[in-house]
Amino acid sequence: MCGRFTLTASPTDVEEELGIEIPSFPPSHNIAPTEEILAIAAIHTAPKACFFHWGLIPHWSKQKNKGPKPINARAETIADTMPFKHLLPRKRCLIVADGFYEWTSDKTPFHFQNENGRLMTFAGLWDTWQDSESGEAVSSCTIITTRPNELVGKYHDRMPVILEEGNREAWLDVDITDASLLQKVLEPYDSDKMHACRISKAINNPTYKGPL
Repeated sequence: MCGRFTLTASPTDVEEELGIEIPSFPPSHNIAPTEEILAIAAIHTAPKACFFHWGLIPHWSKQKNKGPKPINARAETIADTMPFKHLLPRKRCLIVADGFYEWTSDKTPFHFQNENGRLMTFAGLWDTWQDSESGEAVSSCTIITTRPNELVGKYHDRMPVILEEGNREAWLDVDITDASLLQKVLEPYDSDKMHACRISKAINNPTYKGPL
């Protein structure tokens, strides 16, 4: 699974790398589920940066605080399982990060980053839930995971789907709705482009937001 990640790059750096206007956000060494996370989604066909609650609340949920709120979706089954199969055709997004964590069986955390220090964009799905009485709206998302590459597989049996530049545009293209085509890009990232670093167990506490 992917249950914690980092985004310490500045909004300016994100804008320069992704070529899209990015709102201000605080850097974080320990982004956890239920937090508001930076994402890029095709809103009215045009890619737009926004903040999503991490933990998917399907639009048909009667109450936002009841029922499962999956933080991850398995790439192998998203085209066939609820609630993901209804979101795959047109509710796709990118989650912006510059690293993620996985843990060994003894709870030792490792930080995975791009070898060149560039951003990572995780494949995700999103939806908007709205309260029928108050009108309150909450947009939320889940991160898609896949089998691990050679590097991550030394520590964990899943990893987030990391989309490179060539696949980002296709993932956000609302005119592409064929599930079989979309699933072709949901493959493990090249392990030769990544490195892993063992870090302090302080990061195991989701409230710890300090440097690694």
